[in-house]
Amino acid sequence: MKFDFETIIDRTNTDSVAYGIDRYIEASWPGVKVKDGIDPIAMWIADMSFATAPSVVETIEKRLSHPLFGYFSAPDEYYDSIIRWYTIRHHYDGLTKENIGYENGVLGGLLTAMRVLCSDGDKVLLHSPTYVGFSGALGNVGYKMVLSDLKLDENNIYRMDFDDMEEKLSHGDIHVAIMCNPHNPSGRVWEKWELEKACALFEKYNVYIICDEIWSDLILPGYQHTPLFTVSEYAKTHSVTLCAPSKTFSLAGLVGAYHICFDPWMNARMAKESSNTHYNSMNLLSMYASIGAYTDTGAQWLDQLLTVIDENVNVALDYVHHRLSGVKVSKPQGTYMFFMDCEDYCKSHDIDIDTVQRRGIEHGVIWQDGRNFHGPYHIRLNLALPTALLKEALQRLVNDVFVD
Repeated sequence: MKFDFETIIDRTNTDSVAYGIDRYIEASWPGVKVKDGIDPIAMWIADMSFATAPSVVETIEKRLSHPLFGYFSAPDEYYDSIIRWYTIRHHYDGLTKENIGYENGVLGGLLTAMRVLCSDGDKVLLHSPTYVGFSGALGNVGYKMVLSDLKLDENNIYRMDFDDMEEKLSHGDIHVAIMCNPHNPSGRVWEKWELEKACALFEKYNVYIICDEIWSDLILPGYQHTPLFTVSEYAKTHSVTLCAPSKTFSLAGLVGAYHICFDPWMNARMAKESSNTHYNSMNLLSMYASIGAYTDTGAQWLDQLLTVIDENVNVALDYVHHRLSGVKVSKPQGTYMFFMDCEDYCKSHDIDIDTVQRRGIEHGVIWQDGRNFHGPYHIRLNLALPTALLKEALQRLVNDVFVD
């Protein structure tokens, strides 16, 4: 079956956050406006501009044919779909229903795990650049982030700085580390040996791991996702993995995620902590969306999606390498985000990153300030949109934004 990733879908008047552009611009760049006659292209929030897999819609529609939506409990079909997905997509066959717990969202699950493993005000180790959601969620409740910078190697690939991580773990009174696997915003897909080395450090200093793997299905051709809990016995028994079909299948508006935990004590504590608010409850249609996503048809749709995203990544890289002088990017290996470093351009033209960002907004390229991710001259772009629309946005950057 051939799926459509080329049609430009009008999302105005659909309550879309991505296309609530005036509100977003006013909050981020007060006083800046898209120039008259220019259609804005939303490339900021991590929300794809593709219709979800047909199997998702069909599964929801089937449930909608019954007119009652009262209290319910999740059937084995829900858990079996996740278990089967991990077996087929991630080559892991040791998952059971007892290892899976519902979460309203990955960030909510993150805070639940922090309450299980930490005290208020504790320090937590993260890598930088850092997903803005981590910064907001942790900061809002008073946890203190200790950042270990990722380093670009000779091949322009982001790497963990294990010496720096150990330095911080050995002196920082840190009991929890948060991993992003694959990494957002860089798009780095960690290799097994890297995760093994990181987890060996965590074991040495008796550090628990909370691992966000929401991007784990969005792995570009030539790379392989390794679930963190598979790399060692310590990682399996001292980690909580957080995942969801929402990024992969564009389901964020339906709400629904899950955690994976193999330690019985930790699993019990996660369930207890998440229940305390009385708000962490599964939504009926969200559950069926997940079941519909984790099917053979969903897998076929995903395979075609990854081909499109890979093409878009290569198109964007070609523009950066040949037409955007002074802009650099480490080629993403997963996700659909593009983390551009504009430092050389800014310094060679004696302008600041605010000027570059305003130019983009004025010409309808609605992107995201990379400083929110601890990238001082960076801009984050979403590449999960029809290729024709991407090329239009990139051409605007060439003609009107990164100009001499």
